[in-house]
Amino acid sequence: MESLLLSQPKLVIFDCDGVIVDSVMAHCEVQAENFAKYGLNITPQEVLSFGAGKMSSIGDAAERLGARLPDDWVDEIYREIYARLELGVPVIDGVLDVLDRLEHSGVPFCLASNGSEEKMAIMLEKKGVLDRFDGAIFSAHTIGIWKPDPGLFQHAASAMGVLAEDCVVIEDSHTGVLAAKRAQMRCFGYAPDGEGRALENEGAVVFKNMQQLPELLGL
Repeated sequence: MESLLLSQPKLVIFDCDGVIVDSVMAHCEVQAENFAKYGLNITPQEVLSFGAGKMSSIGDAAERLGARLPDDWVDEIYREIYARLELGVPVIDGVLDVLDRLEHSGVPFCLASNGSEEKMAIMLEKKGVLDRFDGAIFSAHTIGIWKPDPGLFQHAASAMGVLAEDCVVIEDSHTGVLAAKRAQMRCFGYAPDGEGRALENEGAVVFKNMQQLPELLGL
């Protein structure tokens, strides 16, 4: 798979859940169990279809299907998710090698996630990955802008001193790919299960395993 870039990017922006750590289904399992307490019996895969936006939006989607959530539901579900993540989630196979290649090539990288800084720290510190980002972590909770709004990626690029046109985003969700598109950033969509049509439809170049990514980035 040859690089589709004319030159190496000046910044690579990674999503966290599903790109750095394999945590997406852990979230969905906790949410599905929680919704069952409030009268909505759905599968983790159905929760996944709600998207990767704000937690309150996920709650709204559940309520439209009949869940009767309490007023403090967002706080409750975060407590349950954090407790699950404390047990640990695996690092995506091959992604640490990608970070090594970026460092060797002198290409900066950062994280930009709809998740909170606390949640990212819980997941990444347990796996020894947190220090790899050296403080270059941008959370929608801190900035107040959630994907698919492009503002989170734009903020990350500005903070890192790089123009949007010189950035590449690595995403696994339709929400994230749409945010990259709106930010006018090139995007590679990680679809390990081969279900990348939705990402491709929003303009992402889809790849199936992290071993392909260095070549795509021109490293």
